[in-house]
Amino acid sequence: MLFAIEWAENGLLPDTVIRAGMRRLMAQRLAAHHDQPPSRRTAAFRDFVADLKSSPIAIHTHDANVQHYEVPAQFFHLHLGPRLKYSCCWYERGNETLAQAEEAMMRIYAERAQLDKLKAGDRVLDLGCGWGSLSLWLAEHYPHLEIVGFSNSHGQREFIEGRARERGFQNLRIVTGNVATDPMPADALKGGFNRVISIEMFEHMRNYQLLLKKVRGWMTDDAKLFVHIFAHPTLAYPYEVKDKSDWMTQYFFLGGIMPNEHLLAQFQDDMKLSNQWWVDGTHYQKTAEHWLQGMDSNKAAVLATFQQCYGDDAERWVQRWRMFYMAVAEFFGYQHGSEWGVTHLLFDAR
Repeated sequence: MLFAIEWAENGLLPDTVIRAGMRRLMAQRLAAHHDQPPSRRTAAFRDFVADLKSSPIAIHTHDANVQHYEVPAQFFHLHLGPRLKYSCCWYERGNETLAQAEEAMMRIYAERAQLDKLKAGDRVLDLGCGWGSLSLWLAEHYPHLEIVGFSNSHGQREFIEGRARERGFQNLRIVTGNVATDPMPADALKGGFNRVISIEMFEHMRNYQLLLKKVRGWMTDDAKLFVHIFAHPTLAYPYEVKDKSDWMTQYFFLGGIMPNEHLLAQFQDDMKLSNQWWVDGTHYQKTAEHWLQGMDSNKAAVLATFQQCYGDDAERWVQRWRMFYMAVAEFFGYQHGSEWGVTHLLFDAR
């Protein structure tokens, strides 16, 4: 196994062989899960929920941030879509461009979060706003609303604020902090938020009971929380580094978890789940394939960018990122997207 990883990272294996190995690992994980009797799977899920409730809100937050966001911003500009959406996009027809798929998923967020029911002056929090794809889209399409983005990266905040100035947006503010440990600044909180939207941040959290209690304290009494989180229909497990074969965790997802689609429903003390949707994994598969194509189309520029932060290891890290996107594509595309996918959840404040 370790030899195969080494060969793959050094570009000694063709993509087809790397992808076949990834699918083999997925089949093994699923077989081990399905071989367990239902009673054991139920008990394991119950124990997992209990473990999350005894955990801090998040672990390894600094390391996880470094894994994805300490890479120069130029890297993401070279291969993401024009909105810089670093999460699953929506391919209704299947042949959309990445730009079209980004826009389509933003529209779905707005519809499912019921933003059309908000009135002028109402406030929306983009929790874990990344490069500002949703924050900037909301500021553009809902000029009558006040948008606040919450990021754990000063570099991301500066980038988003720069884009907002270029476009003349007056209704967007970015706050920097760690959602696990930091309060919402009083001048950003004001009277609370009417909507909170969080896109692919909850996978990096652990204690959802404490997290949802904290977020509820930032919401008005009639507010709603919309969450986009990747998931499996039944499997739920933490990403842990047990040995060097835990490649994905070690380099890209330290401290994260794979939820199942029922996980967040176990934490309804402060929020009530009112609606839920399933997005099959082919949408994420196509998203990751587009990202990989973007990397490969700009290989020389990507390598030059990585030399700024990885130095002599730049070529290896180019291949690691390529392998990461291959893994995402194979993972969510497995069994035609019927295993791993994305779930959207809408909660009402209690």
